Amino acid sequence: MDGEKKTQLFTCPNCGSGMEFNPQSGQLKCTHCDYAGAMPEQVETRIEESDFLSTLNQLEQNEAIAERLTVTCDNCAAVLEFDPNITADRCIYCGSAINAQKQSKRLLQPRYLLPFAITGDQAANNFRKWLKGRWFMPGAVLQKAAMAKMDGVYSPFWTYDADTFTNYTGMRGDYYYVQESYTTTDSKGNSVTKTRTVRRTRWSYAAGTVSNRFDDILCLGSKSLPRHYTEALEPWDLNNLSESDPSYTSGFRVECYSIDLKEGFTDAREQMQPVIDRTIRGDIGGDEQRITTRNVDYHDITFKYILLPIWISAFRFKDKTYRFVVNARTGEVQGERPWSVIKIIMFILMLLAIAAGIWFLIDKYSR
Repeated sequence: MDGEKKTQLFTCPNCGSGMEFNPQSGQLKCTHCDYAGAMPEQVETRIEESDFLSTLNQLEQNEAIAERLTVTCDNCAAVLEFDPNITADRCIYCGSAINAQKQSKRLLQPRYLLPFAITGDQAANNFRKWLKGRWFMPGAVLQKAAMAKMDGVYSPFWTYDADTFTNYTGMRGDYYYVQESYTTTDSKGNSVTKTRTVRRTRWSYAAGTVSNRFDDILCLGSKSLPRHYTEALEPWDLNNLSESDPSYTSGFRVECYSIDLKEGFTDAREQMQPVIDRTIRGDIGGDEQRITTRNVDYHDITFKYILLPIWISAFRFKDKTYRFVVNARTGEVQGERPWSVIKIIMFILMLLAIAAGIWFLIDKYSR
């Protein structure tokens, strides 16, 4: 690999080495002499939304084009931004060797981010605790995982706001109860007639219009990690977003989005659908509801392109790569893990032995 992997945009006034953002102190810190420097003066962040439709139109007309040195990992499809002097590196998501290529892309620039709040050592400690808490883990995994490097990356996310108006048709079900007779056999073998209360449902046609207001629907802008991992890292304290500033990204990777603005809104609509359905069911009323058709109109759609901090680790075990992610604000850990077939078999055999022992005692003392 050539060059330094991390982005370092600030020079130490004491020794001339690179300075990186330190999550523990909230300051820029020299990587060589530990000199700590104050961050550029920050003003109170005023969060502003961008118009969705007008931005899509600008992108389609080739506006906001930026020449970026990016790399796409052939193994996991991560799209990472490289410094101009870096030509080769290691993918932080899967560990594969990758080479950079200049690509001219219609890329929006992130406007806000959440700074790293926990250090790599803290993330690694949480990671090890998480591993130790997994059942049926192969013994060699902890040693392998301990050697894995924790990489800090700002991952791309979209947030969407929207008003929705939904016309629907459906059915309303109201319960009512009737008495019915049935024939059964009593303890003496005689046939007897009894009555019982039976619940039934009366269905009637329903139609109407409902409205919903959605705020900050969070959607992953990357294809490099399974979405269920990043969703499990939530919640994020989006109320603490800061203006995107190079001082925060110094020392960390920045991933470019591979799920664009339009595709991201498809994910947002999927997240909105269950909420809309609950509103429809509430509007229909009754004891049960069936939704036959729904026609959703989206209005006043706005968005933010933001970066969220994640610590990532990947290691190989028996020719397979296992990935882990840590929320760099809360320390929450999610990821993949190998299983020990031997430990699982031993556990099953132990349970069978216990069950056999219990059966033996019951049989012995019941005679």
